Amino acid sequence: MNDKKILEFFKTGQRDRAFKQLYSLYPRIEKLVLSKGGEKSDAQDVFQEALIILNRNLEQSNFKLTASFYTYLYSVSRFVWKDMQTKFTTQELHELKDNEVSIFQHVLEEKKYRFAENAFRELGERCQQLLQLFYVQKITFSVIATMMQFKSEKVAKNQKYKCLKKAKDIYQNNTQS
Repeated sequence: MNDKKILEFFKTGQRDRAFKQLYSLYPRIEKLVLSKGGEKSDAQDVFQEALIILNRNLEQSNFKLTASFYTYLYSVSRFVWKDMQTKFTTQELHELKDNEVSIFQHVLEEKKYRFAENAFRELGERCQQLLQLFYVQKITFSVIATMMQFKSEKVAKNQKYKCLKKAKDIYQNNTQS
């Protein structure tokens, strides 16, 4: 299967077919992780993380795949594995090629997404609902106040602020540990 066909699957919403093709690359990624001292379970985690990063990047309109899917996944997997093992120093980062720096930045961005998702999950159900209504569904505070049975629009705004502060605190605590 060639890269153009896989890319076409992504563009036409046939992600399951695209990922099925990409899974044929797994043995090569497993070999990489095993050669670096990892285990099969590590290789599975690394490959899944690389696929998640690829998927997120493909959803961005400005993302352009400048290498083959194998090369991209291999590079991302290298950085995911290295990140799992040790933190990059500033000097190591300067030694990376521009393309590798870009891939590494995507890995770090993905890590931030996971911390944010975890912080959101740790919020109570009511805070999750409030934030989703406001940010995702773009519902006004007056409507939110009615829906969630707050006494006023002002109370809804205040509650949103408290929920955001709680989410930020959770996020910061998770990134520091």
